Amino acid sequence: MTGANVAIVVALVLWPLRARGTDRRVQAAVAAAAIVGFVVLARPGASVLRAAAMGAVGVLALGSGRSRAAVPALAATVSVLLLVQPALAGDGGFALSVAATAGIVLLAPGWSRSLRRRGAPRPVADAVAVSGAAGVVTAPLVAALSGVVSLVSLPANLLAAPAVAPATVLGLLAAVVSPVLPGAADALTWLAGWAVRWLVLVAERAAAVPDGATGWPAGARGALLLAVLLGAVAWALVRWPRLRPLTLAALLGLLLVGWPLRQVTRGWPPPDLAVVACDVGQGDALVLPTAPGEAVLVDAGPDVALVDGCLDRLGVHRLPLVVLSHPDADHVGGLAGALSGRAVGEVVTGTLAPTDERAPVVAELIAAAGGRQAVLVPGDRRTVGSAELEALAPDPARAVPGGDANDLSLVVRITQRGLRVLFTGDLSAEAQARVLAGGADLSADVLKVPHHGSADADPAFLAASGAAVALVSVGADNTYGHPADRLLDWLAEAGMRTYRTDRDGDVAVVGRAGSWGVAVRGP
Repeated sequence: MTGANVAIVVALVLWPLRARGTDRRVQAAVAAAAIVGFVVLARPGASVLRAAAMGAVGVLALGSGRSRAAVPALAATVSVLLLVQPALAGDGGFALSVAATAGIVLLAPGWSRSLRRRGAPRPVADAVAVSGAAGVVTAPLVAALSGVVSLVSLPANLLAAPAVAPATVLGLLAAVVSPVLPGAADALTWLAGWAVRWLVLVAERAAAVPDGATGWPAGARGALLLAVLLGAVAWALVRWPRLRPLTLAALLGLLLVGWPLRQVTRGWPPPDLAVVACDVGQGDALVLPTAPGEAVLVDAGPDVALVDGCLDRLGVHRLPLVVLSHPDADHVGGLAGALSGRAVGEVVTGTLAPTDERAPVVAELIAAAGGRQAVLVPGDRRTVGSAELEALAPDPARAVPGGDANDLSLVVRITQRGLRVLFTGDLSAEAQARVLAGGADLSADVLKVPHHGSADADPAFLAASGAAVALVSVGADNTYGHPADRLLDWLAEAGMRTYRTDRDGDVAVVGRAGSWGVAVRGP
């Protein structure tokens, strides 16, 4: 996005010069000055400096009058930056910036000309060519870094493109005039806010598209595999031009027929849901449907779009009860996405440490959504539709200044149609042993495994649940080693079958006491 901002600033200052036919060397000098001004105004952070360096490559090509000069200029720029700051060699953002610039320089002009020859208007041709070129060359890197291949990035970028320029220009103007005309700066900021809202909306809706992204091997192996696949497809389309209309027809068929058919036939969500562990990455978000369009939510995961997408898939419009085990980001980071656009009732937590600075932020989100906040202590109960909740921990006396948030996790058992689910937050082994020693009744049919499957667990606590199924809410390729092998061994020894959101995607427990099972949506 920073690279797009630099490009917009350069295009804006060059527009009147090009209209008057000004010498390209003068244009290059003005563009270079604009880039320097942008860096000063936006502050020289890592992303800004990377974008400025890549912009300088284009300015050199403009000044020399030879587009091919951009390639050696790019190589020289990369070499200088790596010599000055060797740490960039392991920076994923730097690699993406370089790859995107190379793709735009080498591929986008030819693609744009080809589209214009086929009747596409120049603005449309340029937008498609630039987005497509940048997307194709960066796809292997994105796959390597995230373990995901996005199928909606190109249309999302095209939808977002019209708002980038207004947001950038209005924001820069607001920053420039704010010292002398604060009222005008406020008005410009307000106008820029509408463009930014569109960008956020596109990002959230694209992230929530079913099957919009698919899992892919992470690391160098995944990058190499995708690069070879894309290269083979490109070579085949160049070598045999007759394949192009067939490829286009196949893509249109998948988009217009295959994708809708998959959504109709995939059978998600299954009927008679008891609880769903949402695939929200490295975090917790579990949904217990209690009536049509209504559910209890236990934690909200780390990402607003992912939890919102899971609730949308389940058709949830009302949240009469939201349970937050503790205020760590991987449990409340997505709260705004869960509450936004939904009727919210009561939001409950356990007793938090008085020094926990995150509590006011959570309280503001709850108040903004129209919810009521409450604190549960052991023995408290709530009933929402078909769900009955009982609080088991923590003891309020343990919420002392500086108390560990994980060990103050709210532990609850929720019963749905006789099917019992035990939610354990991020309790450590010591806290688990303490809850068990306190005599709490932990019996359940389904156990939400503490702390994403951390090895810091008490085998006796896990076994005390007597659960038949264990749910591990965990992110793919997380750096914590979750779930730990010995934790999985303990669950197996306790007779539990384990389901993991990193491998199974959304996991649903369906049915009622005496007749229930598990269905998975797939990652």
